[in-house]
Amino acid sequence: MAEDRDGPAGTAATSVAPRPDVAAAPSAPTFAPPAGTPLAHLPGVIAGRQPTVVVEGVSKWYGDVVAVSDVTFGVGPGVTALLGPNGAGKSTVLKMLAGLLAVSSGRVTILGQPARGKPDAYRRLGLVPEQEELYPFLTGREFVRLNAVLQKLPRPEAAAERAIATVEMGDAADRKLGGYSKGMRQRIKVAAALVHDPDVLLMDEPLNGTDPVQRAHLIALMRALGQAGKTVLVSSHVLVEVERFAENIVVIVNGKLAAAGDYRAIRDKIDRHDHAVRIRVDAPRQLAAALIADPSTRSVQVGTDGRLVAETNDVPAFYRAVPALARREGVRLYEIAPADESLTSVFAYLVER
Repeated sequence: MAEDRDGPAGTAATSVAPRPDVAAAPSAPTFAPPAGTPLAHLPGVIAGRQPTVVVEGVSKWYGDVVAVSDVTFGVGPGVTALLGPNGAGKSTVLKMLAGLLAVSSGRVTILGQPARGKPDAYRRLGLVPEQEELYPFLTGREFVRLNAVLQKLPRPEAAAERAIATVEMGDAADRKLGGYSKGMRQRIKVAAALVHDPDVLLMDEPLNGTDPVQRAHLIALMRALGQAGKTVLVSSHVLVEVERFAENIVVIVNGKLAAAGDYRAIRDKIDRHDHAVRIRVDAPRQLAAALIADPSTRSVQVGTDGRLVAETNDVPAFYRAVPALARREGVRLYEIAPADESLTSVFAYLVER
């Protein structure tokens, strides 16, 4: 990966370059789907693309507890978000895709090969886990180099240096992992996952704990990888975060597939559902009176803390109306955000629709 600083001011445009320090991976296999299974028509697959990740009728249970129930979807090149509230089963799905968990029933394939028990497939797969399973006594550079060695790269030092530069961790690379902040640990995990230039990258809540600058850089990196033809699957529980990097989404709720496909089409359906929005201003009652007269507002409540909680079933129009009305009324606007950051109610709507 190479970073291009000629993008808009304050942003880093990330481009993807060939990796001379990484052994060339074999070309993606062309694989025939099982009889009667049109892979191109799996939920989540963009029209005209063949999936590189296939999940067919997959369930996972632990005794009497069902974590994932009969989930089927496909993921092709580009960036896809695996979306769902906390505890929905996203991490379980990613672990099955990475071969860390065996499925209880169904089938998972990565680049045409079973996801579990195939070392050759692991060479083309990168994983950024949510868990902090890092060696605190290693430096960032040693940790990334260790992953390069484990991948049997011909030039592990050069591969590690490039991966560290990709996530902008050069200045902290010689510090111990035990002293890293949450955001720094996230970035060094991404470097370790990218060190062997995988074709498929699985990322479990990679933006958690990152500051705005780190977040912007990681999002730019995800998009660059997708544009370069990599398959990037990123889990998140925050819908508004996903729109910054994903063109496609797969929604998991209570271990079941709730929706899959083009992000904008699904978001349009979601935005027609009632949403609660939290607003903080210096004159809440004045803005509330203006909002209640706007057609995009269904109701407004003034909380005991002085914050407004408004309900709307036209999210784009409402988000345009609030700053315009605040400006017209001379009210200072401090915050406007979903009342429920995880949007659990939206996910419930998708299941019940």
